[in-house]
Amino acid sequence: MDEIQRKDFLRTKLFTSESVTEGHPDKLCDCVSDAELDALFAQDPFSRCACEVTAEPGCLKIMGEITTKAHVDYEKIARDTIRKIGYDKDEYGFNADTIRIEVSLHEQSSDIARGVDIAAESQGNGGNELGAGDQGMMFGFACNQTEELMPLPISLAHALTQRLTEVRKSGRFPYLRPDGKSQVTVEYDGDMPLRVHTVVISAQHDPNIRTEKIYKDIVQDVILETIPNVLVDGNTIIYVNPTGRFVLGGPAADTGLTGRKIIVDTYGGYARHGGGAFSGKDPTKVDRSASYMARYLAKNVVAAGAAQRCEIQLSYAIGVARPVSVMVDTFGTGVVSDELIMQAICDTVELTPSAIIGKLQLRTPFYSGTSAYGHFGANCKELPWEKCDIAAEILARIKKTRD
Repeated sequence: MDEIQRKDFLRTKLFTSESVTEGHPDKLCDCVSDAELDALFAQDPFSRCACEVTAEPGCLKIMGEITTKAHVDYEKIARDTIRKIGYDKDEYGFNADTIRIEVSLHEQSSDIARGVDIAAESQGNGGNELGAGDQGMMFGFACNQTEELMPLPISLAHALTQRLTEVRKSGRFPYLRPDGKSQVTVEYDGDMPLRVHTVVISAQHDPNIRTEKIYKDIVQDVILETIPNVLVDGNTIIYVNPTGRFVLGGPAADTGLTGRKIIVDTYGGYARHGGGAFSGKDPTKVDRSASYMARYLAKNVVAAGAAQRCEIQLSYAIGVARPVSVMVDTFGTGVVSDELIMQAICDTVELTPSAIIGKLQLRTPFYSGTSAYGHFGANCKELPWEKCDIAAEILARIKKTRD
C-alpha cells in the first residue's frame, strides 16, 4: 500500500459487502433447495424439510431429511430451477437437461421430531405448542441508511447482481452467462454513508467477447444505472472482471453447496450472524424462522423511530418453545434504554416457533423468492417479515413505559 492509499484508509471509514447472482454455484444450490421446499409446502404446509444440495461438473445431488405427505418429483423440480437460472447449454459445463441428478433423502430423526412436535412446556399437560427444531442464536438487524432499512453496501451489492441478471436474461447483453458477483465499498462519516468508494463486478461471459466491451457495457448499463448518481464521483474506483477473463463459471468451475452464502443472504457483514443457513429449511427450524422474526422486530423498532440502528438476538433450546434469551442493542441510538425497547417487543409479540410461523405466514410456499439477492430488504419487500405493521404498537408501548 502506497502512502496516498494508506492516508486514505486512515482518514475514512470504509465498509464492504458482496452479493452473487443466482447462477453462482452456491446460490444455484440455495435456489434448488428452496424450490423443493416450496413444492412440498404447496401440497403439505406441515412438511418438515432440511434439504441440502451440492453441485459439481455434470452432477447435482439432493440430500437431507424430509417428512411429508406431499408427492413431488425432486429431480424435475431441480432441472426446472437450473434451466430457469440459465444453465441450458452444454458449453456452460452444466446443463439442466443433461446433468446427472442423485436424490438421497430420508425422514427427520424421531428424536428431533419428538421435541418439535410437542414442546417441553406442553409435554404432560395436553398442550400442542411446537418446540424449536434446534438450539442456536439468531440475529436480526435494521438501520436507517436506506429506504428498506438495510445497510447501504449490501443493498447496492444486491441491486447490482439483480441488474446483471436482468441484462442477461432480457437479451440486452447475450454474451453474459449466469455466474456473477458484485462487491461494493462505501465510505462513511461515522454511521452516515457519504459515497461509493469502490465497485467490483465479475460477470461470466462467452469466450469471444472483448474485455473492453464487457467493461463499457457493465459500467454504463449495470453500475451507473443502479448506483445513485449522488454516490458516485470521479474518484470512485471500478473493477470489471479484474482477472481479464471469466468464461468458465458456475458448478463447472467450483463446487456449490446450500447455505454457504449466509452473509450475502443477510446483512453483508454489517451485523452479526448466528451461523445457521436458511435455504431448504422449513420454519420449525429457528435458524430460518427466528432470523426472519428478529429482522421483523428490528425493522419495526427503527421504523417506529425508536432507534436509528437496532440489532436483536433470539436464542433457543431444541424442543423448547420459549426463547432462552432476547437481546436488543441499539448502539446508543435508542430514544429509551435497550431494556425498555426489549420489554415493548416482548409485550407486543410472542416468540415461540408456533407464534412466529403464524405471525409471518411461514407455511406459505414463497421461499424461492428469497433464495438469491437477499432474504431481507428490497428483494423481499412484499413478504411478511419486511412489513412495518407493528411499529406504532411498539412505539406506543415504549411511550407508555417511559411515561
